[in-house]
Amino acid sequence: MRKINIVAAVTVLVVAAGCGLAGADEEKQAAAPVAVTTSEPTVEPTVEEEPTPEPVKPSPSKTKASKKPAVKPTEDPFNMQLPPCADYVGKAVTRAKAKVALNAAATKVYWPGSAPTLRVPADLIRSVAWHESGWVSNIRNCDGGYGLMQVMPDTEDFVNQRFEKNYDSDDYKQNAIIGANYLAWLTKYFGEKYFAEKYDLSTAKCKTDASPCLLNLVINGYNMGPGSTEETYLASKKLSNPDYVHLIRANMRECDCDRF
Repeated sequence: MRKINIVAAVTVLVVAAGCGLAGADEEKQAAAPVAVTTSEPTVEPTVEEEPTPEPVKPSPSKTKASKKPAVKPTEDPFNMQLPPCADYVGKAVTRAKAKVALNAAATKVYWPGSAPTLRVPADLIRSVAWHESGWVSNIRNCDGGYGLMQVMPDTEDFVNQRFEKNYDSDDYKQNAIIGANYLAWLTKYFGEKYFAEKYDLSTAKCKTDASPCLLNLVINGYNMGPGSTEETYLASKKLSNPDYVHLIRANMRECDCDRF
């Protein structure tokens, strides 16, 4: 399975408004002196104070301020740039339908006889599919990978033979099942050989994104195959493609696909 490049762009606008206040100066007047005569007593003039003008209060507006519309992204969070040799085949289903198919694939028990409690977590299936195809169901990549889970022809043949099925990766629902089934096979394979038949894909079992826990080995195996994954694990207790594993684990923690 190969990675499709992603360019994400989100535009956020912030509008700020300001207002000012103004005041006025007050003036005071002084009374002129009054002349005094000898025949009449001196009369002090009465000086009337000018009333201080009351500040003018602005009348409240009767029009309510309208709410600014929320700014929405102008671009899709999964902005694919397909390699020149990749293309679209047929018509894609909506991402809402893709999500339903991926979640449905997580409800299946792929090892009912030998490992009936083995489940492939839905967030793992969704995250792998998002990284592989952006949930675009009709991408055919240069290496032959196709659909939501970028199922390779050899992987489709292997799953059909191993589980005696007749899945068709061209069908987006069956494409999701093939990818989930392969993840289940990898879980059984590594869990049986190196984890004492424990098939717990919980992230709590992993110290970091790069540690060789069962979940990380399964993710690594989906991209690199079981051979390369096992060889590196046995030689150094490391992952053969830690960058790929980190991207999937990051999607499991927080994914743009969660908005669908």
